[in-house]
Amino acid sequence: MSAPQVLNYLFFSGRCDEAIAFYQSAIGAKPGMLMRFNESPAPPPPGMLQPGFETKVMHAEFTVGETRVLCSDGCDDKSKFAGFALVFQTASEAEAERAFAALAEGGKVTMPLAKTFWSPKYGMLTDKFGVGWMVMVPGEGG
Repeated sequence: MSAPQVLNYLFFSGRCDEAIAFYQSAIGAKPGMLMRFNESPAPPPPGMLQPGFETKVMHAEFTVGETRVLCSDGCDDKSKFAGFALVFQTASEAEAERAFAALAEGGKVTMPLAKTFWSPKYGMLTDKFGVGWMVMVPGEGG
């Protein structure tokens, strides 16, 4: 068996297709496997899905660089993102600026991208799906 891993799993409350397309454009995400609830070999139990979610994403994945992110629409439109943030780290200040601007489109900047004592470029935002992001260029030795 390989070493244990901790992976991200995001629930987009019915907007998973839109989110994958957004991350593909904003940060170069590469879509991978995708299965809808109505494609599952075992249908969900009666009453599990909110009406209208039958064709929503049951499970999908995308990669950004070497990081795999798992995602779904969830079973309803009630999920909210809270208590965490994803870190988008890049070696280039220009790429940090581009990614920050792209991720912030339709979202809210909570800390503008700027030089800090730990990073030549660091900023925080919440994207239009409610996912928190920290965009950064590693500092010396980081």
